[in-house]
Amino acid sequence: MEFSHFDSQGNAVMVDVSPKQVTSRQALACGQIRVNQDIIDKIENNSMSKGDVLSVARIAGIMGVKKTSDLIPLCHPLMINKVSIDFHIYHQSQTIEAMCLVACEGKTGVEMEALHGVSVALLTIYDMCKAVSKDMEIQDIHLVSKSGGKSGDYHWKNK
Repeated sequence: MEFSHFDSQGNAVMVDVSPKQVTSRQALACGQIRVNQDIIDKIENNSMSKGDVLSVARIAGIMGVKKTSDLIPLCHPLMINKVSIDFHIYHQSQTIEAMCLVACEGKTGVEMEALHGVSVALLTIYDMCKAVSKDMEIQDIHLVSKSGGKSGDYHWKNK
């Protein structure tokens, strides 16, 4: 069975997943935002003027996961079973890492949802911190792992 996002005339189409089996699917994505020490201090001390940065970014990332098919044209709407978004602050490199885990029972994977969740969480951090400094860089967004489906498991092999 071959899947394509193009029909016989070359038009973009949503892949027909109706013949596929429902399986447990999970994806983990991550990315980072490079900030300065002042931003890290304000986040850790919960003294950013816009509020609790990581709590708001977590909720925004979850909302992003749920809205993926609204923004990525050929993604299927999915019934998401689980979303978790976690952050880790790395002081030496002055980066904040976001990790987004998404799970569902379905006919298509949740990789795009996990990647979108990370992206929205990182953009939210940028938005909430830009009054302190606009010198931030979102970087290294990628799929870490995925499981389920016909193609099997995938694990990031770092360059």
